[in-house]
Amino acid sequence: MWVLFWKTKQNSFAFTTKHTASLRHGSGGSNNTTMRIKGLKYDLETKLYGQHVAAQVILKTVTGFMNNENPKKPLVLSFHGSTGTGKTFASQLIAKNIYKKKTISSFVHLFSVTAHFPHKEKIDTYKTQLQEWIRGNVSNCPRSMFIFDEMDKMHPGLIDIIKPYLDFSDNLDRVLYKKAIFIFLSDAGGVKINEVTMKFWRDGREREEIQLKDIEKELSQSVFNNEDSGLRHTSLIDKKLVDFFVPFLPLEYKHFIQCGLAEMARQGLPPDNSAIKRLADELTFFPKEERVFSDQGCKLIANKLPFFI
Repeated sequence: MWVLFWKTKQNSFAFTTKHTASLRHGSGGSNNTTMRIKGLKYDLETKLYGQHVAAQVILKTVTGFMNNENPKKPLVLSFHGSTGTGKTFASQLIAKNIYKKKTISSFVHLFSVTAHFPHKEKIDTYKTQLQEWIRGNVSNCPRSMFIFDEMDKMHPGLIDIIKPYLDFSDNLDRVLYKKAIFIFLSDAGGVKINEVTMKFWRDGREREEIQLKDIEKELSQSVFNNEDSGLRHTSLIDKKLVDFFVPFLPLEYKHFIQCGLAEMARQGLPPDNSAIKRLADELTFFPKEERVFSDQGCKLIANKLPFFI
């Protein structure tokens, strides 16, 4: 469950001082820091199926950033991949292991671009609201987290509003933004990620051999030059404001089964591999003959599962 507070009055950003205790990270909390790192590592390794590259990048960058009491700039991660590969879930795991109240923490802010900024004619209003929201919340909690879903659909004017908060700046509007985390979620670049993954598979190489260096440069160029994306030729990329472009690989049949069993456990159902396999048989995989990679990742499992039990 996500919490999004969307108000335009400046005083609506005020929190009581006791909220700062919700952060697990603290200057003197070495025990809490150890728990946080172990928790994030465990969750990424055991719950984020088939995403070894993303897991490695997230673990190193997030723990390194949170352990740095004086970072030079905010942490900016851009998650890319096809539908259902775990981008949103990974952002939830990050929040879960930073904040005591996890994803319902008042310091975690999720924006769905198409839901919260749907009308082009209201772009100036959105700009003002977004500026006030970021400024007000970082003022109250420097370790705030902002997640933008469907980032590739964001209006260029709104992207321009975000830019100043992502750069190297000790003081902007008398607010320090360098301890905040910004995470962008996007399907853009998914085709390129799939191509690289398919090439490894066709060459007979193990999926686990794929490393960030095999994808990141091509991924960032693909996103930058994508004519159908709001990120096309954006200065977020051109000015190197994104710290890492994190690829989420297409999920294989075995990962789909893992997702299905995890969903059954979440719903309090006994494990039933045959039910998950029947569900998988009804969905599309690619290549068509070999049926190796899921077209929809794990996205459809929760709603379709009851029909196959």
